[in-house]
Amino acid sequence: MDTESRLDRLWHEYSLVFREFDDLSLGRWMAQTLGQIRGRCWRLSHPLLGAYRLAAQTAHDRQVWLKHLVQAPAEYPEAGCCRAPLVPLLTRDVVESGLICQHCAATAIAFEDLPAELQPGLRAWSAEYQPVHAVAHWDDRQRRRVSSYDESFEEAAREAERLLGQLGQELAPRLLDHYPVVLWEDQDECLEVRPEDIPLS
Repeated sequence: MDTESRLDRLWHEYSLVFREFDDLSLGRWMAQTLGQIRGRCWRLSHPLLGAYRLAAQTAHDRQVWLKHLVQAPAEYPEAGCCRAPLVPLLTRDVVESGLICQHCAATAIAFEDLPAELQPGLRAWSAEYQPVHAVAHWDDRQRRRVSSYDESFEEAAREAERLLGQLGQELAPRLLDHYPVVLWEDQDECLEVRPEDIPLS
């Protein structure tokens, strides 16, 4: 069994606790958690957000938010994609994918619908990150162009760490002027950059 399959099985095991909740209990847990996380930028890897994502997936499968069993905190608008409270994720693919919904994993806010004053900075960051990430996907011809692919890979990983730190510390906080909470991607599996590699604020 490959690593991804083992990880998928582990996350499925983690999610079982929320599958045992009845719909009302699940909705209450999520509403309370939304109240606790509002007003901040959070790393995607934070354990509390990992738990929330698992609950959100279960709630989405059961359409808990559409049943109106509980109310989300008033600061959270309804996401257009699935009508759950808006919990957006800022990723390295923001220009192509916009902000991602943590309930249904669809695009919650398209890039062109982001506040106009934020788009240039995010677009510039994405343009800088794209060639760094691409090093992980070089083909044999591209790898032969450099004296040491391993060195190029390591250099790209270090640059990815810096840029992801910038995403979380400089760009994501600007979104808080417009959204109740913001999650940001703090890893790049392709470059073997883990959350612990990203500088702390």
